Amino acid sequence: MTAQPLAPVRRLAVMTSGGDAPGMNSCIRAVVRYARHHGIETSGVCWGYEGLMDGKIVPLGARDVGGKLQEGGTLLKSARLPSFREPEVQARGVEILRRHGIDALAVIGGDGSLAGAAALSSHGFATIGIPASIDNDIAGTELAIGVDTALNTILEAIDRLRDTASSHGRVLIVETMGRDCGYLALMSGLTGGAEVIHVPEQRLELEEILAAVERGRARGKTHVLVTVAEGAEHKADAISEYIAARHEGYQPRVTILGHVQRGGRPTHFDRLLATRMGVRAVDTLMGGENGVMVGLQGGAMITVPLPEVVSGNRAATVDDYRLARILAQ
Repeated sequence: MTAQPLAPVRRLAVMTSGGDAPGMNSCIRAVVRYARHHGIETSGVCWGYEGLMDGKIVPLGARDVGGKLQEGGTLLKSARLPSFREPEVQARGVEILRRHGIDALAVIGGDGSLAGAAALSSHGFATIGIPASIDNDIAGTELAIGVDTALNTILEAIDRLRDTASSHGRVLIVETMGRDCGYLALMSGLTGGAEVIHVPEQRLELEEILAAVERGRARGKTHVLVTVAEGAEHKADAISEYIAARHEGYQPRVTILGHVQRGGRPTHFDRLLATRMGVRAVDTLMGGENGVMVGLQGGAMITVPLPEVVSGNRAATVDDYRLARILAQ
């Protein structure tokens, strides 16, 4: 059961927290402009929970979010605050929000950020979560803000790298982000034509990876692509060294994409998703519901209780993994 606000929301604050994701600015813009359309004053919490504890809360008007729709990153900035896990710190955060006249808070971020939102809700403060994480590891939503842009960035890199790999007959090993969820490596591998996909959710031995590479070579492929999530059991460099030690002529090359996946202009899909989630968040609060996260399920906007969201992470699906292996033949 979700908490009910004691009074209508008259002043709403919005924050971004944790890792940035393309589309965050689109979401901030939607929250601010849609709320103000309904007569709700809006403020921004700068630098996430760290900024909240420092009282860095500023008014946000329609013009403050203008020209930001197409920008990556977050205009409100972001930071991590491990101490926000402590109940006394959370209670102090509620006091600060109330001292600034804030009635409700919209938190845009990943699992840690949403855990903070759930904690604020448990302290009796009207809070709503909006999922934004390129890893797509947030439970309760099929997609989070930033995922589509990150995947398109990865695919562009793979397509460019394939030109060189084909020219030299090399094994191309691309490492994507994803500590616990291998969604980026899996989906970019599926749509990028990878012969091997190595993710945390599916155990693979080095011998199996090598065997898949050898099968690709035996079928006459001019290059072989391996996508690896950063949190997978075997790191990209270890895979490269293992292959090189057994097949000198394979010439494996490693590309670690790193934080380039986080940046860049958000795609149309991410801008639209972020906008719809921001609007639904405001509508939800105005309807008297809080303590939930806005999510996407079956193409529709839904709400999920925050305790359910933070009780476990979303994982890359076995069905997509199996399909990728079949199509790699």
